[in-house]
Amino acid sequence: MAQLSDDCFAFGGPMMSVDEAVGLIATRVTPVVDVETVTLARADGRILEHDILAPLPLPPFTNSAVDGYAVSSRDLPQKEEQAFPVIGRVQAGSAASAPLKPGQATRIFTGAPMPEGADTVFMQEDVRVDGDKVVVPAGLKPGANVRPAGEDIPSGFAALKAGQRLRPQDVALAAAFGLTGLDVVRRIRVAVFSTGNELASPGEARAAAQLFDSNRFMLVTMLSRLGCEVSDLGILRDDRAALARALQEVAGSHDLILTTGGVSTGEEDHVKASVESVGRLVLWRMAIKPGRPVAMGIIGGTPFIGLPGNPVASFVTFVHVVRPTILALSGARPEPLLPMPVRAAFSYKKKIARREYVRVTLRKAADGALEAVKFPREGAGLLSSLADTDGLVELGEELTQVTPGQTIGFLSYASLIN
Repeated sequence: MAQLSDDCFAFGGPMMSVDEAVGLIATRVTPVVDVETVTLARADGRILEHDILAPLPLPPFTNSAVDGYAVSSRDLPQKEEQAFPVIGRVQAGSAASAPLKPGQATRIFTGAPMPEGADTVFMQEDVRVDGDKVVVPAGLKPGANVRPAGEDIPSGFAALKAGQRLRPQDVALAAAFGLTGLDVVRRIRVAVFSTGNELASPGEARAAAQLFDSNRFMLVTMLSRLGCEVSDLGILRDDRAALARALQEVAGSHDLILTTGGVSTGEEDHVKASVESVGRLVLWRMAIKPGRPVAMGIIGGTPFIGLPGNPVASFVTFVHVVRPTILALSGARPEPLLPMPVRAAFSYKKKIARREYVRVTLRKAADGALEAVKFPREGAGLLSSLADTDGLVELGEELTQVTPGQTIGFLSYASLIN
C-alpha cells in the first residue's frame, strides 16, 4: 500500500503556489511496489517497472530502404552512367543465395537484407533496365538507400525507461524486440466519493432541491484514463460520523481516497472534521483559480484528497493535484504540462500571486495564427464551459492582465486528461 509522509503537511498559513504543491507531492509520496506482467495488448498507459535494454539491434540486419538495385560502392560510376549485369533477386523475408561479385548488381526490395558484398542501393525509378542488365546514373553516394543494422537502436541500449507511461509507439518498440509481455506497476487503486445531501445519482429519483451528481463521473473517467483501478462508492451524505466511517473503511484497501464537495468551511461542510476524526488533515490553500478549496490528508497511511464541489474547480484541481499524485504513487516519471503559445483574442484582468486558468476555444485567424477565444460566461459551476471549449489558458502568478494580441499559454484538454 502506498503511503504519504506526515511531514508533507508541515505547511500551513499562506497559500501555496501550484508549483510548490506539485513539488511536494512528487517528493513526499511513496510509490507502490507491486509489479505485474501484462501482455503487449494490455500495456498501453501502464507504468514500466524497469528499464528495457534492447535484446537485439534495430534493424537486426542491414537492409534496403527502397525497391531498387544493390551494388558495391567500389563500383559506383563517377562521371557517366554504367551498366551492371543483374545477378539474383532478394525479396523482404528472404536472403541472397550468393555474395555479390565486383561489377554485379542484385535486384532488391524494401526491407530485404543486403547481399554480402553490396552496400549501396539505386532506387528503381532512377535506373533503366536493358535486358539482363541495369543501367545506373553517376554520382550516387556510397551507402545510399541502405539501413545499417542498429541504425535505429543498438543492442543493449535502454530503449524504454523505468517509470515511463507506455504509449502505443512504446508498445510497438517492445514488439519489435520480440517481447510478449512487460513488467509494469500494478494499477493505483482509488476510492471515489461525492458528498452532499443536494446530490442524486443519475437513474435515481431527484428531489426538487437536488442536482444530479456529475463530478463523480467526471473524476472516475479521468482516473480511468490515467490507468487507475477505480472504486465508485457513490454519494456520502452530510453526516459527519457516517463520512468518517466510510473513509476509514476504504483506507486500508486503496492507495488514494478522492472526494468532491464538502471541503469548504461552512457549517454543512463535514469532510474536514470527518477526516480529522479518523486521520490527519490540513486544508491545502492553493493559489489557483478556479480551485479553492482543496483538502489533503492521511487516513490510516492512505492519502486523501478532497476536491471542490464546483465542476470546473474540481476539473482544474484534479489536473494539478490528483494527476501528479497518481503519477507519484505509480512511480511514473514527472509529466510536466507544457502550454502551447497562442494569441489572445480577449481581454482579462486577474490578481497577482495567483495562477488562473481561463476556458477558451481555439480558432484560426486570417493570418493563420491560432487565437484563443474566452468562454463568454464566468463561473466554476458551468459544465458547459468545459464541454464547449478546447482547453485552458494558463495565466501565471505575475500576470495581472491579458490584452488582445498578447501571446499566452494554452493547455488542450487532451493534454490534461491523458
